[in-house]
Amino acid sequence: MSGVRFIEVEEDRSGQRLDNFLMYYLNNVPKSRIYRIIRKGEVRINKKRAKPETKLCTGDSVRIPPVSDSEKVVEIAQPSQGLRSALEKSVVYEDDVMMAVNKPSGLAVHGGSGLKLGLIEALRADRTEDKFLELVHRLDRDTSGIVLVAKKRKALTLMQDEFRLKRDVQKTYWCLVKGQWPESVKKIDAPLLRHDESQSGERRVSVHPDGKPSVTKFRLLKQFEDCAWIEAQPVTGRTHQIRVHCVEAGCPILGDDKYQDSQCELIAKKIGLKRLFLHAARLTIPHPIERKEMAFIADLEPKLKALLASLS
Repeated sequence: MSGVRFIEVEEDRSGQRLDNFLMYYLNNVPKSRIYRIIRKGEVRINKKRAKPETKLCTGDSVRIPPVSDSEKVVEIAQPSQGLRSALEKSVVYEDDVMMAVNKPSGLAVHGGSGLKLGLIEALRADRTEDKFLELVHRLDRDTSGIVLVAKKRKALTLMQDEFRLKRDVQKTYWCLVKGQWPESVKKIDAPLLRHDESQSGERRVSVHPDGKPSVTKFRLLKQFEDCAWIEAQPVTGRTHQIRVHCVEAGCPILGDDKYQDSQCELIAKKIGLKRLFLHAARLTIPHPIERKEMAFIADLEPKLKALLASLS
């Protein structure tokens, strides 16, 4: 940015915090810089100073100052044509207020931590006609499957309320794990503790009595010679919950570079698995406006389907 901009708040962004509003319009600017220009009064709402938590109203005029050349700005990456095409084919549902996408493994849901491009940035770049696109929830970068995106602020708020209150949301994952899954294990109730991030920024989680309550339901779908295909339904929503609870059951998920052991690596190599086999296969949630129950289903990618067929 080389000059001052004045942006009028549209109805879809009414009720949004000022800092989040700026992060959308200045998505190539470090967060520290955004909070600094708010603190210094360079950002104004209707010509008045404001705080990061100030809620915007329809019709408000937001003054956004130019970005200093002395600040390091992250380069805005544009999605390749291949990624644009893949994401267009990955949309499993869409209407005027929301969409459900079958996110591929290896694509982060948003940029940051050294990543210039994520799912939401790619969608925004490809769908310039949609003035509001926000993630409702998140998936780990290496996990594939259903991700919900809101196209209206009201839809975002209502769906995030459903996730936060855990009222009528049910998530179902498919995993391929090491060894023989104990059929007696139908549920794991083990508290999970997040460790401090390492210098690389990676998060790790372990079962620990001081952790937060964490519950996952499991069902064996198919037992193979060296591995098992299982279904997991997280009751709580902790970081890496399914991955760590599988370790707790003695059956780490194959392809998990954070939590697998050497035996997992050997099995994955033997069967030709080159990614984390964790897939968000199904998500049910009430439609944010119509309130009817919606069930979104994401198919496995062809390579994983072929792998399961070969094991059978």
